[in-house]
Amino acid sequence: MNFEDLKNMYRKIMVREGAKAYKSVSQLLQDAKERHKQDFLQERPEGDHEQSWRAFKGKNFEKLIQYIIASSIEDLGMRVINGNLLERRKNLSQELKQVKRNLAIDYGEFGLHLPDVDIVVYNPLNWRVIALISSKVTLRERIAQTGYWKLKLLADNFTEHIKVYFVTPDEDGTLTNKSPAKKGRAIVEIDLDGTYVLTEASLEESDKVKLFEYFIEDFKQIISDEPVGNKDFTHSLFSGIP
Repeated sequence: MNFEDLKNMYRKIMVREGAKAYKSVSQLLQDAKERHKQDFLQERPEGDHEQSWRAFKGKNFEKLIQYIIASSIEDLGMRVINGNLLERRKNLSQELKQVKRNLAIDYGEFGLHLPDVDIVVYNPLNWRVIALISSKVTLRERIAQTGYWKLKLLADNFTEHIKVYFVTPDEDGTLTNKSPAKKGRAIVEIDLDGTYVLTEASLEESDKVKLFEYFIEDFKQIISDEPVGNKDFTHSLFSGIP
């Protein structure tokens, strides 16, 4: 099983459930786990499937989120790239070199370093970084680190405008209640610009913690002053997935 299989499974859910398909992401991952296990055990009957699945799940959940949001964001005139691209690729285009510089955090004598994020959104007309998105299955995987990067971006006039978001199915229920808040909920409420949850479970929403369906509408607000050329701002997050 590979990412293309996962993407095709999501597309089938889109056909069946439309705008609410995101609520089924956790179930999608459960179904994918069974298919992944069958393939894995055929190749390595004595292998550790759980370890292999955790690696597959983490890497491909990030890809799935980028796949879901990319077309909608790009229809708003922005561009979406994987954060690892800036970190690992040596021969970057002039455009991506400038994006990388616009995102880098200055550690003084210890140099410039990029924050660890999954998705970078920038304006291709001026290479200005608009937002960073971390996407994890549970908050405990990286929420404190994401909060740290937000604080580092805020500390520099050059990067203080960059929004930092977290997207998760919240499979351990950290975000369920606003009060009393668990530590992860407190971090996203105070330190991040927004967290969007792919779930069909009960969620006590707030200005900072919302269901995933609100992501694109909120994103439109933060780019309202950006130069975007001749673009149509009526696009729905769920209407144009290829």
